[in-house]
Amino acid sequence: MLTVSNLSVQFGKRILFDEVNTIFTKGNCYGIIGANGAGKSTFLKIISGQMDATSGNVSLEKGKRMSVLSQDHFAFDEFTVLETILMGNKELFALKKEMDEIYAKPDFSEEDGIKAGELGVVFEEMGGWNAESDAATMLSSLGIGSDKHYHLVKDLDGKDKVRVLLAQALFGSPDVLIMDEPTNDLDFETIAWLENFLANYDNTVIVVSHDRHFLDAVCTHISDIDYSKINHYSGNYTFWYESSQLAAKQRSQQNKKSEEKKKELEEFIRRFSANMAKSKQATSRKKMIDKLDIESIKPSSRRYPALIFDQEREAGDQILNIEELGATLEGETLFDNTFINLRKGDKVLILSKKSRSISKFYELISGAETPEKGEIKWGVTTIQSYLPVENHGFFTDDSLDLVDWLRQYAQTEEEREAVYLRGFLGKMIFSGEEALKKCNVLSGGEKVRCMLSRMMMKRANVLLFDEPTNHLDLESIQALNNCLKNFKGTMLFSTHDHEFAQTVANRIIEITPKGVIDRSCTFDEYLEDEKVKELRKSMYL
Repeated sequence: MLTVSNLSVQFGKRILFDEVNTIFTKGNCYGIIGANGAGKSTFLKIISGQMDATSGNVSLEKGKRMSVLSQDHFAFDEFTVLETILMGNKELFALKKEMDEIYAKPDFSEEDGIKAGELGVVFEEMGGWNAESDAATMLSSLGIGSDKHYHLVKDLDGKDKVRVLLAQALFGSPDVLIMDEPTNDLDFETIAWLENFLANYDNTVIVVSHDRHFLDAVCTHISDIDYSKINHYSGNYTFWYESSQLAAKQRSQQNKKSEEKKKELEEFIRRFSANMAKSKQATSRKKMIDKLDIESIKPSSRRYPALIFDQEREAGDQILNIEELGATLEGETLFDNTFINLRKGDKVLILSKKSRSISKFYELISGAETPEKGEIKWGVTTIQSYLPVENHGFFTDDSLDLVDWLRQYAQTEEEREAVYLRGFLGKMIFSGEEALKKCNVLSGGEKVRCMLSRMMMKRANVLLFDEPTNHLDLESIQALNNCLKNFKGTMLFSTHDHEFAQTVANRIIEITPKGVIDRSCTFDEYLEDEKVKELRKSMYL
């Protein structure tokens, strides 16, 4: 279907890809993974024709159509929503436009009629006469009602714009669908719709995503960018991650016999296959199970940060009590009538349909802002540590390198020593000269790793996280997820990472303009609860 031959990409002396040869075939969904800077987005740009490789070529099977999820949220501002969707099939849209121009001619001739008729036959063969109704159906299924279909895209809010661009990419069942971070800015309901759509998609999908639940739900293969090559592995992300960890462990077991190692790998595949058979995508992804291959399991060169949140002391039973808390912004009620009693050991996922409501909530309970209404009482034995969604203000001093930046948050004389700080930063993947970087030149992911280091040094017994996975790579997300599952203290966190929410939270609290919805359950149980669904509708009216 899509063939990559002898592909090489080099920027100066840096070799990103070296003689890559691979094929993407019909009926499979490939999740492209790789460390930050490995070239995931660059690879998508090259195979979609948006960027040229240094050498080699990419070829799409003749007569096949490729669609790419647009990253430019302003590119279609002057078009109507429905037009924008139709533009997803460029050939069909161009044909429609040509026909419309012919019919609009004031001096419409017999020759024009013949030409329009010929074009109409092709248009019909391409499903053109049903195109608008198909586009409208897709928009409605994504939560964009018919009242918005003829609005200009520029008049939509940010979330609806993202849905329109997604519908455009999916429109007309392209033979090859390429998506870079498709779940960004989507709510959980829309992501679930996309997961189900792609799990049953019959053509080729190539996707880059940091959302592990999404990769698990849709991928038949993981395409790993490592050592300047791309290797396909049958299975989803969890299978790739767990098998690569097992392979790395086995490589270090020099004295273990090869027969024992093989038996261990076979048992791992047997257990994983049994679990896959129970998943929602079992019917459409059964082929994946049949292709799991012992020989394909290899250690990865990935580096995972060492995240451990120790508590200076264990908190007492009184953690946090909130009564009648409310907040407004520019005359709009963000949340109101908020009563929460936090119990020791709770790991609470904070939800809201508006992200600014969540951030405002954290600013209030962390003490960064004073509440305009209500009361917040922390237990006297609690020590809180807070990761805000916006961290720019922590990195404005361009005179500080990372060692000096982290020294500001040291608790003891030992921790202020350069040797200790450099060792700590090394565990967070700032080794060698990287620890001497100036703090104002860090990438988004590096800043979040620094902020997590700051939190760990406080040894808090209550952790507050506002979107902790933002900007992190898959390796850091996985490490943070594993760490917080084992944290013995109390937590409040918000996230768009489904896997993170499902595996960490034991209580869900949704803050709304009319009060809170509070359930002790897992995230999936919360989403599937019919009573909760009805209650959520009423709380946002």
